[in-house]
Amino acid sequence: MQIEKTSFDGLLIIKPNVYSDDRGYFMESYKQKVYEKLTGVSFVQDNESRSQKGVIRGLHFQNPPFAQAKLIRVISGSILDVVVDLRKDSKTFGKHYKLILTSENKQQFFIPEGYAHGFLSLEDNTIILYKCSEYYHKESEDALLWNDEILNINWEVDNPIITEKDSNAKKFSIFESPF
Repeated sequence: MQIEKTSFDGLLIIKPNVYSDDRGYFMESYKQKVYEKLTGVSFVQDNESRSQKGVIRGLHFQNPPFAQAKLIRVISGSILDVVVDLRKDSKTFGKHYKLILTSENKQQFFIPEGYAHGFLSLEDNTIILYKCSEYYHKESEDALLWNDEILNINWEVDNPIITEKDSNAKKFSIFESPF
């Protein structure tokens, strides 16, 4: 496996070894002891979502003490994956990082606690799997407005499909980070 550090502290792009032949391919998508050593995180919950082309989900996070680190990968289709650094003392606080994850490139994206996460589905029936370091806790869930002018994220889509909940998320200008 290859590990690519990003310019954002803690964000990692993980490229697993993929063994292909005329039958198909094989890869280890997760090995607990390897990922715990790499990230310092134990994962306790897997989530899966399916989205149609043009759906934006996010920018979601859970507040401490139920904050979540996540390991994202695409099972089918492709996404534009986006995170925003919410850590007050970080040099990248309030900045975003994005990359494309696909079922073809098989890359994984490790997101530590202290980041908001969202994605745009680039294809119909895109399925993503993400591991979480903390269980879902409804009272701790929170979100930032996906198209906040301060965050200035170019989602590269016209007329995305957004839930009412995500359309009414907090503006960054009034957000007080607990991280």
